[in-house]
Amino acid sequence: MTIASLIDTPCELTDSASSKTAIVLMTRVRLARNLAGKSFPGWAAKAERAKLLETCREAVAAAPQMKRGLNVTVEELTELERQILVERHLISRELSGSKGGGGVVISKDQTFSVMINEEDHLRIQVLRAGFQLKKAWNAINDFDSGLEAELDYAFSPTLGYLTACPTNLGTGMRASAMMHLPALVIAGQMEKVVRAVNQLGMVVRGLFGEGSDASGSIFQISNQTTLGEAEEEIIKRLGSVLNSIVEHELNARAKLMETDSRKLFDKIGRAYGILQNSHLLSSGEAMNLLSLLRLGADLGVFPEVNRSLIDRLFIEAQPGHLQHAQKGEFEPTERDLLRARCLRAEFANFPRPAFVNPGQN
Repeated sequence: MTIASLIDTPCELTDSASSKTAIVLMTRVRLARNLAGKSFPGWAAKAERAKLLETCREAVAAAPQMKRGLNVTVEELTELERQILVERHLISRELSGSKGGGGVVISKDQTFSVMINEEDHLRIQVLRAGFQLKKAWNAINDFDSGLEAELDYAFSPTLGYLTACPTNLGTGMRASAMMHLPALVIAGQMEKVVRAVNQLGMVVRGLFGEGSDASGSIFQISNQTTLGEAEEEIIKRLGSVLNSIVEHELNARAKLMETDSRKLFDKIGRAYGILQNSHLLSSGEAMNLLSLLRLGADLGVFPEVNRSLIDRLFIEAQPGHLQHAQKGEFEPTERDLLRARCLRAEFANFPRPAFVNPGQN
């Protein structure tokens, strides 16, 4: 598989059909692994990093899940191609900036991705559309067991899997869900939710992980503790927290509809009008407008079938995907013009909003 063919293939994030709840866009489980007796990537000399890259790429690419997948070094990718992979959550921003010895192997369907020589020798991840924590864990556990039979992992009987960052010691696992929480944002309740989640040993981040903002009211919620707790226990505890957040978001939506539906419908209607008529749109503004239309689809203002289109546009409105589609590299203002033009075309025939009793409040 080539990078061009992978980019032109839809990714798991854009497929919301398998989601039982519209609030959870995607679940992800990631494992950090290192090879025994080898320097961590940040400490390894250039020659050692190159050798580790070769060894890990060969073992990962041989896994049955990676058959006919993409197997490349970071240096083989253009800056734009790296950006697209970051936007699809297939590599991290840290790996995209690698100066040498970094690589990635991605499955044909883009549900499996293994970064090599990022912070750890191996960063294995599985992505699943919707709320599928257990399925994601089972898939990555099988993959990891097969890989461990081929590679000698660094492991301590007392500390578990050894990792470059002490916070990943133990299971080396980070499980997370990408959640769409617009009602909690509109109601000003997200700060309260973040505090509660932190107290439960979880962490809340933006769309692209640590240090990113929550464009489009999309948040990543993940476990923070990996030492002293079994993987199944972490999955169960995170699942409970996520279910609670889903319930809070649904309650916030119901309360907004009950007490301030006109204000909510006004926000959705304005977003609809801007997307159909704007001529300049930044990626952040586009995400926030698309978020309101997605909320509208969840509330029945638009047909639910249109939600999958909005999920796709969350990705395609990002700078890398936009430039790839337009076959060029553009300055920010040019991108804003192109983004607005593309979204006008997408929403030209989008169904008109069907507001239900908007005059009650």
